[in-house]
Parts: sequence; C-alpha cells; structure tokens
Amino acid sequence: MNTAAAVVEALARAGIRRVFGYPGSQNLRFIEEMRGGPVEFVLVTHEACAGFMADVTARLTGRPGACLSTLGPGATNMTTGVGNALLDRVPLLAFTATMGGRWRGRTVQMQIDHRRLYAPLTKWSAEIRPATAWRTMARAIAMAEAEQPGPVHLDFPEDVAEEERAFEPPAAFPPARQPLPTPAPAALAKAAALLAAARRPLVAVGLTMNRAGATEALRAFVDRHHLPVVSTLMAKGHVDEEGGAFVGVLGRARRDIVAEFCREADLVVAVGYDPVEFNYEEWVARDVPIVHLDTVPADLDAGHRLGADVVGDVGDALRQLAALPAVGHGWDLEAVAPHRRRLRAALTPASTSFAPHHAVLAMRELLSAEGLLAADVGAHTHLIGQLWDPRGLGRLLVSNGWSSMGFCIPAAIAAKLARPDLPVAGCTGDGGFLMMAGEISTAVRLRLPVVFVVLRDRYLSLIRVKQERRGFPGAAAVELYGPDYRPSDTLFGAPVVVADTEEAFRAAFAAGLSAAGPTVIEAVVDPAEYSGMV
Repeated sequence: MNTAAAVVEALARAGIRRVFGYPGSQNLRFIEEMRGGPVEFVLVTHEACAGFMADVTARLTGRPGACLSTLGPGATNMTTGVGNALLDRVPLLAFTATMGGRWRGRTVQMQIDHRRLYAPLTKWSAEIRPATAWRTMARAIAMAEAEQPGPVHLDFPEDVAEEERAFEPPAAFPPARQPLPTPAPAALAKAAALLAAARRPLVAVGLTMNRAGATEALRAFVDRHHLPVVSTLMAKGHVDEEGGAFVGVLGRARRDIVAEFCREADLVVAVGYDPVEFNYEEWVARDVPIVHLDTVPADLDAGHRLGADVVGDVGDALRQLAALPAVGHGWDLEAVAPHRRRLRAALTPASTSFAPHHAVLAMRELLSAEGLLAADVGAHTHLIGQLWDPRGLGRLLVSNGWSSMGFCIPAAIAAKLARPDLPVAGCTGDGGFLMMAGEISTAVRLRLPVVFVVLRDRYLSLIRVKQERRGFPGAAAVELYGPDYRPSDTLFGAPVVVADTEEAFRAAFAAGLSAAGPTVIEAVVDPAEYSGMV
C-alpha cells in the first residue's frame, strides 16, 4: 500500500467521509486513492471554501472535517477556512501537498514553508512520513478533537504519498476522546454559594455548549432555579426562544435593549461561555461576579470579578447545580415576554419598502422547523442573530469567532451534503456573495437543492453604518455596484430570481425549496433599517 492509500484508510476508519479541496500536481496520488472508495473527494472552486465546507461538515456529523490544497497559493488560500475552524472551535484536518524530498531546502516555484504558515492557525502541524503515518493520523485526530477543538495541519510531500510499504494500523483507531475532568468540588461549592446569595442571577450560554452534550442539563438547571437566559450568536437553540425565559442574543442587533435587561443582574452564570464570540468585558459590569462553567479557565481582565472558575465537564457541573434547592431571587420572569415584544418591534419597524427583516421573517416562516440556515457575516447577521429562531440546536450555521465574509455559500453546500434529508437555505449580503459566487457552480454540478438568498442593497451595509456613525461622508468605498449593473437570469446554470417585494420573495423562496437544484434569489432590499439596529 502507498502512503496516500494508508491515509485514506485512516480517514475512513475515523468516520470522515469527504475531503474538500482543489487538485494540483503534488496531491494527485492522494486524490486518486479516494476514487470509488468510502472517502469522497469534493472539488471546490476556491480553497478557502474547502476549509469552510470541512468546518461545517464537522459541525453536522460529529467527526473532524477534512480539506486539501496544493502547495503555495493553494495553501495560502485555504488558510481562511482553516482559521474559521480555529476560532469557531471545530475539529478539522487540513492537508497541504508539497514538493518531494529532493527539493527540500531548494529555491523552487510555488514552494513556501507550510508549517510556519499554518502554525498560528492550527493546534498542531506535522509532516506525514511513511514510517509514522498511522501514528501521525492518530495524534492529529486526537489533537483536533481535544478541548478546545480546532484544526490540525498535515503537510503531505508528493514522493511520500507515492511510497509503498507495509502499514500496521494501531489496534485502537481512531483514538477514543479523552473524558473531561469532573469540576473541582471547591469551585462548585463557591458557585453554589454565589447562586444562593444572588438576587438577580442571569445565565449566559456560549459556544462550548454546542459540543458539551448538555442541553437537557442546561434546561433542567434554568427551570429548577427559574432563571432568565441570554446567549451568544453561535449558542442559539439550547433554550426555547419563545414562551420561556430567553432574553436575547448578546452583541447583535439592538444590543442596547438586551443590555438594559442584563444591567439588572448581580451575578452572571456563564455556561460554556467562550469569549471568542463576545468578551465578558463588553457587557458585564466590573462589580458583577461571574461564575464561569467551561472546559477551559476564564479569560477575564483583572478589573472584573471572577466569582468561581468551574473547569471541566459542563454537563456534570450543571447537573450538580440543578440538584440544589431552588434559589429565591428578585427577577420578574413575567417581564421577559414584554421585553421580547419590545425587542421584536425594534427589529421590525414599519416600512413601505421591502426591508431585510421582511425577508428574514419570510424565510423563517417558509423553511420547515428542522431546516438549516447558513448565514454570512454582515449587517443582516445582526438581524438574523436576534430574529431567527433556530427551533433546535445546530440549525443555524454561522461564523462568529472568525467572522469571515464568504462563509454562507460553502457552508450551505456542505450542510446539504451532510444532511441531504433536510431543507437548506443560505442568506448572504451582496458583499459576501461576490466573494464566493463561483461556488454556486459546485452546487449546480452536484445538483444540490439549496436556496441561496442574496440581500442585495448595493453596499457593504455594516461598514456603511459604521462610517455614518463616525461622521465619514459618502459611501464611495463601500458601494458594490455601479448604475450599469443588471442581474442575470442564470448563474452557472442555477436560475436567478429577482424579488423586489415581499410577495415576490415569498413566492421565489417557496419555489426554490421545492426545486430539484440550486436557486439564487436576489432580494432587492432597502438597507435603511440597518442604521438603527447594528
């Protein structure tokens, strides 16, 4: 067996079914060994998309994602998607092809030091060698999945991929995930004492909860103590948003209204809270103690109060806190419902034009409860963050730790490949769409019935709002289309529907959900409402 075949076998044994990437001379053997086997090579149009697709595949399958580039510019392109996995805490294997050993240390076209390039973007970087290939793959998978999960980089020389030898797989492969430690009793006791003494304890749910397997434990804890809840953008779905104690999303549209509620808190119980999305210092007052329940210690400046640092198995910590006698507190949970109505009213102002919130609410109404939405980064993300009820965990796919524009299209494609049984839609601004529009051809080639919604308003609207607030005149730097722009009827074979009214948009979206292939909807919206929201 050659080394490339051994690596493919390792991927298959690890439950990895797709490698997203772009071919080059140096990775052809690796790609060839995937032909007709249990691991499929999926051709993309840009290596950054390979990283995004691998990331989303990992989120939806529970196994590490995998992406592949050739050397040099292919490797640099892929760094954007790999960085997404690093800061959004997703296990991923990033393979880069490189020249054979005879060229090591020489001046060669396209060749750079990939391991130095990927060092700040990955948890570990290694070169695959025949004698240690299986051990390297085992360590790579273990490192990618260990807390906090993230990407691992594997450089794969061309001659190594071709080299044949007898390979002996480890007896236990893939390696078992290491269990998280039980939280220290002293830290839990301190957390319990603070909870019992607080008059207005507030629960803040964060990104770590998405992999903690502790959603039911969280709900039991919240219900036991009758506590209000806020969440970060990526942690939406762990508690019911309507009819319960859900206050809103931190750091998103009309964050001022959410902050008004949070200011009443005299204790923050942060459950799986990863500050990579929104730092504590951005919203918690200095004199309010924080109980931090997470797999890693709290990252908090010295001016803020860390009441208890409960590190280890988040579900275990929640179950122990839920077993305590119900605390008495001063919250009026009946006030949450009118607060939510006020927030929604601020997000949906009366408008005679077709506004972004009209499109978002129409999508939520027409997409089934279990449907998946991939959302890009931009002004519309702030709106989706507050208005979109995912109706369950993992149904809203966003990038927030990395916050990369261009995420939506490859994310939606990967979501449909991973979950062909579910309806999938993507929502992007025209800026994000222009970055990755070529990937629509991948959706067409693979015949994926995904609805891609482009909120077309001609500007980089989030930046335009920030320009206005700083008093910078004009919008020449953020205007995307000139007066000669004309939409097309198709894009790489996908039908393009232009909708400039809510009624037209609803009809186009409903038709797209029942189509046999991808549909692009250009929703021509008035961006005026963004100015008062983000």
